[in-house]
Amino acid sequence: MTIRHVLLDADGVLQHATVDWYEALEPWFDATDARAFMDAAWEAERKPLAGDGDFVDVLDRMLLASGRRAEGERLHEAVWRRLRAEPTSMALVAGLRAQGIGVHLGSNQERNRAEHMNRVFGYPDLFDSICYSYLLGVAKPDPEYFRRCLARIADATGGVDPADVLFIDDRADNVESARSVGLAGICWDLDQGHAVLREAIAEHGLAVQGWPA
Repeated sequence: MTIRHVLLDADGVLQHATVDWYEALEPWFDATDARAFMDAAWEAERKPLAGDGDFVDVLDRMLLASGRRAEGERLHEAVWRRLRAEPTSMALVAGLRAQGIGVHLGSNQERNRAEHMNRVFGYPDLFDSICYSYLLGVAKPDPEYFRRCLARIADATGGVDPADVLFIDDRADNVESARSVGLAGICWDLDQGHAVLREAIAEHGLAVQGWPA
């Protein structure tokens, strides 16, 4: 099949954190407590990632339970919203779209962080569709996430065959799940370098002239 659409993960593929999350917690916790808090926060984030509840409210409750002030919004800003879009990855998005390839964002995100990403990076203007997990009501690596992504892509483009979609993600379990639904998949992250990604997408018949620069 010919790849007509590329579905890209956000964290680790298009963007990365600009702070060490544990260090960013120093205004609230010492090093030991920071790790325990983050472990609990990641677990508590699972429901908001699937659209169930507000993660800032969850952080408020967690802070109160630890004997601290309810500063969920401030904490979310200090940790979860410290992001940078990677210019070389974004150049790939633009280059593919200029060729007529559909480009779509497929990322596990709760509402607050997703809205921040949209506002700061302008993602709604850069992608043909956006598949945030909180909007779909299910998160990767559940195969249902990819089925709902395909439906969203089809709504945006007038129809899609799963085999026409290439998924790029930094987690192997997510890529395997996408493949189980019929998508092509590449497991890649920013640390591997964009030259590796160039070779990987070439195996699927995709290339952007002069990329990466």
